[in-house]
Amino acid sequence: MAAEHQLTDAELRTQYKQQAAERAVEFAQPGMVIGLGSGSTAVFAMRRIGKLHKEGRLNNIVGFATSKAVLKEAQRLNIPMLAEKMESTIDLTIDGADEVDPDLNLIKGGGGALLREKIVAQNSRRVIIVCDESKLSLRLGTHRAVPVEVLFFGWHSQLRYLESLGAGVTVRQGKDSSPFITDSGNMILDCNFGPIASPAELAATLSARAGIVEHGLFLGLATDVIIAGREGVRHLVRKK
Repeated sequence: MAAEHQLTDAELRTQYKQQAAERAVEFAQPGMVIGLGSGSTAVFAMRRIGKLHKEGRLNNIVGFATSKAVLKEAQRLNIPMLAEKMESTIDLTIDGADEVDPDLNLIKGGGGALLREKIVAQNSRRVIIVCDESKLSLRLGTHRAVPVEVLFFGWHSQLRYLESLGAGVTVRQGKDSSPFITDSGNMILDCNFGPIASPAELAATLSARAGIVEHGLFLGLATDVIIAGREGVRHLVRKK
């Protein structure tokens, strides 16, 4: 008899991501406008939404993509899509995160779509973040750098400014080792601040700087976080 296959850590994380994403889709209802997040976890949610729509169990929905790649995948799944000008409020957005603190604040942008993801989150009635347990952290910045989207024009000045704030800065690279360019034509500087004592203060400092288009600190935007791990699936709700 063949030995039972033991899942690797990577396989387990993939399994957890799918469990969290599919639990989040349970909150989607027929007739909703649904924000479709980017990243490896959110894609499981999109595929589940596409399947339910195809089966007639999630009728009259309209999706809204947070990136060009998500739009392409949603169209492949035959999910009806809202135009980019976003003429209506989004009822529910399901998205992933790179790091989540106990107050449900987030670092996002590992996939490079932070600007569009934040626009979608700010225009959503409910934002459900899905992740595996490895994304939990007692303090943002402990495990992940903060992506900062900057204009190409004068970007070295932003790099120097971010370093002056104490960050170790890395230019996000694309597949051909040239600078990664976002869907909006900007660059990303990944900023390692270490554990961040005051995310709100840092967010305000970054937002005030000309040339910084957006940053990956998503504070007070997640209404729910669904986490899957070795002990099952947990659903956390932000305190009002």
